[in-house]
Amino acid sequence: MSQSVKRAAGIVESIAAQPKTVAQLAEEFGLHRSTMFRELQSLEEVGYARRRKDGTYALAFRLISLAQSALENLDLRHAAYDHVRRLHAAVGNTVHVAALMDNAIIYVDKAEDASGVRMYSRIGSPARPTCSGVGKAILAGLDTVGRDAVLAGVEWKRYTERTITTRDALDAELRVIVEQGWAADDGEFEDFVNCVAVPIHSSAGIVGALSLTAIRMVHDLEQLKLRIPLLQRTAEQIARELG
Repeated sequence: MSQSVKRAAGIVESIAAQPKTVAQLAEEFGLHRSTMFRELQSLEEVGYARRRKDGTYALAFRLISLAQSALENLDLRHAAYDHVRRLHAAVGNTVHVAALMDNAIIYVDKAEDASGVRMYSRIGSPARPTCSGVGKAILAGLDTVGRDAVLAGVEWKRYTERTITTRDALDAELRVIVEQGWAADDGEFEDFVNCVAVPIHSSAGIVGALSLTAIRMVHDLEQLKLRIPLLQRTAEQIARELG
């Protein structure tokens, strides 16, 4: 392996562990800052790194998209696959499975709405942790350190009137989610879409979440809530597969 490829791989691994500045990376790899800056520019150009507002560099989601082909071998996707199809056949709504992968929440499986209405989400793409049902269901199962790691790069952007835009408000909702055992997206990213979600646990702790999503005019949140017991039973079946 060439020295430049090994160095690029090392940089990617370093910023995957923790976002870092040019200066920090230059010191870590024993390079001049200008040389490290060029390395990071190259990684940005191919979509492997991104510069954050605070000047640090973090992984870009292109790497996650490139890993989509590996999802077929992902334990959660494999364990959930048949259960997701049975759930979808029973309810007809869009079903999502999201996995906690390092410090990101990624959609790993999806069964589209039986009516043909397609949602914005796609397998291999990240879920918005603060305004998606799966995101909040997973966050609720993490301790403060885990939540901090997932939320480190979040932009507290208002998408609709219902979007949560502060950490205090999110933490308050997560306490409710812990108590009731399920989460909701009540038109928080797209005001015409809502969903309910439940966590998926393994012996190692929370590993993902399962959700039902619908256009509000087809099934509103109160109608989706009626399907939470079925959603929870499916999540339990998936958890048993995981062990």
